Amino acid sequence: MNRRAFLGLAALPLTQALDVTPMRTSPGAVIGTEGATLADVDVVRDWQGRFCTPRVINRSAVPVRIKDVVLFELDLKLPPATALYGEGFQMLSQTGGTLGAPADLSQYTDATHYKMPATSGSRAYYGLLTLTPPREATRALAFTSCAKYSGRFEVEGSRVRAVVDTEGLELAPNESWTLEELMVASGADRATLLSDVATRLTSHHSPPKTAAPPTGWCSWYCFGPRVTAQQVLDNLDVIAKSIPALKYIQIDDGYQSAMGDWLDTGAAFGGDVRTVLDQIRTRGFEPAIWVAPFVAEDASNVFQQHRDWFIKDDNGAPLRSDRVTFGGWRRPPWYALDGTHPGAQEHLAGVFRTMREKWGCTYFKLDANFWGAMHGGRFHDPHATRIQAYRRGMQAILRGSGDAFILGCNHPIWPSIGVVHGSRSSNDIKRSWDRISTTARQNLSRNWQNSRLWWNDPDATCLASDLTDAECQFHATAIYASGGMVLSGDDLTALPPARAAMLEKLLPPTGIAAEFEDASLRVGVVRLPNARMVGLFNWDDAPRTTSFRLERPSTVTDFWTGESLGRRQGSVSLDMPPRSAKLLKVG
Repeated sequence: MNRRAFLGLAALPLTQALDVTPMRTSPGAVIGTEGATLADVDVVRDWQGRFCTPRVINRSAVPVRIKDVVLFELDLKLPPATALYGEGFQMLSQTGGTLGAPADLSQYTDATHYKMPATSGSRAYYGLLTLTPPREATRALAFTSCAKYSGRFEVEGSRVRAVVDTEGLELAPNESWTLEELMVASGADRATLLSDVATRLTSHHSPPKTAAPPTGWCSWYCFGPRVTAQQVLDNLDVIAKSIPALKYIQIDDGYQSAMGDWLDTGAAFGGDVRTVLDQIRTRGFEPAIWVAPFVAEDASNVFQQHRDWFIKDDNGAPLRSDRVTFGGWRRPPWYALDGTHPGAQEHLAGVFRTMREKWGCTYFKLDANFWGAMHGGRFHDPHATRIQAYRRGMQAILRGSGDAFILGCNHPIWPSIGVVHGSRSSNDIKRSWDRISTTARQNLSRNWQNSRLWWNDPDATCLASDLTDAECQFHATAIYASGGMVLSGDDLTALPPARAAMLEKLLPPTGIAAEFEDASLRVGVVRLPNARMVGLFNWDDAPRTTSFRLERPSTVTDFWTGESLGRRQGSVSLDMPPRSAKLLKVG
């Protein structure tokens, strides 16, 4: 079935395909660490169709330190009403809205919360920028590799600069660097463009594979950092008896004695974490655990005994996180392990080898990964970027963890491609409409990544709450439409039967994300092998009539209630209450 026809969008008029000639001819620029343009350093752009491989060459007789490389700067001459979507460097940073009124999808932005340096007067988007003028084709600009450098798009009005951050590294006379690949494309079908971006990214960074998105239970959203061994075991009893499809039993933050000392169980846990993990495995489930591998607090043993393993400041002392970015959410300030240091690499590999081989963990939720790519520091390898430092640290973790599943959380998005099996795609969930709707928009905006770059983690499914039934169904429908992982975040010993039944209907996850035609995220289609699932979302505080078109006569059934809406043809319209969603099976 043709998805565009299914949504009634096949007749969308298009503009001419994006002409890259202005980008080819726009003069590039190399900016030194003092802010001046370096005239003797050339920017060479090798275009092959819609892909550009840029290089810089130092034609001078002296070494130069380069802060940024501007690949192009031009006015796209798009109207303020142009729909915009931009990725962030950090997982929590995303932007929607329009060119005239950009809207942060989270309050935790790169510029304000993480204090990443930015060009005055512009907004920066990292890795990906899409622009869709009213009734015109979508323009997609993307950096399709991230092995060494971070690429960003700086937008001011309708002017766009494509910039590669070279972090002040030194380029010797007659030396050249190959930078990250740039992709520029346009088309009527935004979902297809994003699929093309994902395909190109994976050609440079082959993702680690698992057959299906994980399912399980997470202790954080019901017990927080004060989780006890008994609470985990009580929920394991319910899972084993009633919901055995929840495979991974994840002990979240709270078991450790200090941030950084992951092999030491904290006294508050109320039992040896290894004993609990053994019981999980004995019951036929998979032990899973939370780790924030790159960070350590001042009082931790790893920091006190191995200060040389950590990212340094300009004076050679370990860099306090709060000097350059957000200090951390627990026992700050944090210090971050330097992924280029051999000792830090062995430490990371050793922690995960112990947890995998001796503790039996087969799933790791890695948190606070951003600090492994923290800006403003100095590394043991003076020629390495923070992207390389982070990726080397992650590669050490992968060596130690063996065949275990690795989930990235609070991570740098583009630098994590190819080094994680799963990627958190939203902020933390909370049991409120504001957070339910916000995280749904964040997750669904990243549907194009699911099953291509990794399995998306839309965060825990939290159904035990004071949400209305309509809001709860909205939450569950958004989880289904993400196509990603399903981990319950509820205390299952107290989950009402109707909500437990809703959780069971999410299992197993399809692994197939809904495709939305535009950023309104009102109508999305999940294309299953033998049916189509249509998600209808009313994000508003008022009732709304939502419509979609059928390509051919079909039977329509409500997924959650089993109610038949009968045999339909042409356009289907449903009156939807405020803050609600429908999930319909069409076939």
